[in-house]
Amino acid sequence: MDLAIGHVKAITYQSSRDVKGFKPVNLGTGRGYSVLEMIKAFEKASGKNLNYKIVKRRPGDISSSYADASLAQKEFDWVATKNIDDMCADTWNWQKKNPNGYKKLNEN
Repeated sequence: MDLAIGHVKAITYQSSRDVKGFKPVNLGTGRGYSVLEMIKAFEKASGKNLNYKIVKRRPGDISSSYADASLAQKEFDWVATKNIDDMCADTWNWQKKNPNGYKKLNEN
């Protein structure tokens, strides 16, 4: 939900201004999570133990990545309110309810 609200706020902000063009604005928590933290959060959300191996980073893999969302807060008063456990629980809940993803528009 955080991202959906952030996108709505961004569109509302942009459409209320008489300015041409766009500028990139990050939406995120401002904190990066390790792969292991993501695995643990999905295990908690799903109630299942996930099989994984801890191995060396592959060539080209970055060590960290996260979004500085301070501009989103400044420009259109948006901040992330969910933590990693909330986000993984939301994702798992959606996946359980939609195991095949979205229905195609031409399907009945």
